[in-house]
Amino acid sequence: MKNRQTKPRILLDTSFILPSLGIDTGKEVSKGLRTLAEAEAEIHYSRFSILESLWVAAKVTGGIIDEAFNTGLRSILEGDRYMKMEEDSKVFSEALRLYTQGHRDMIDNILYAASVNFDLKLLTVDKELKEFIRKNGLKDTLITPDQLT
Repeated sequence: MKNRQTKPRILLDTSFILPSLGIDTGKEVSKGLRTLAEAEAEIHYSRFSILESLWVAAKVTGGIIDEAFNTGLRSILEGDRYMKMEEDSKVFSEALRLYTQGHRDMIDNILYAASVNFDLKLLTVDKELKEFIRKNGLKDTLITPDQLT
């Protein structure tokens, strides 16, 4: 009998949170979310992705929030599918270090540092972050939608 593999532990980049809030982020993200829905993965989110989602929603909708947004937000924050990640001081210190190394997106830095610190795969389509990690010889915790299958 085969050993049962442990569930993949995935941290969602903000672009994978936005569709749940009614904000389209493209075909690659949609495909990844469909694949993720079929997988028995442990899905994590960061409150900083929620913050970034609010910034995006304010920009895209002019601050006019509809019921789909509210329902999606409740589903993420109050449902049982997503697990909230609790960042610690190591995550924030590492995020700041990444910033000083030249990666200027602090939310990405926090998400990446958390993925390393908590042994999670960071599901993202962010090519700039991927290149930064490769260029600096950092641990690659990033996973793209096509790597979910």
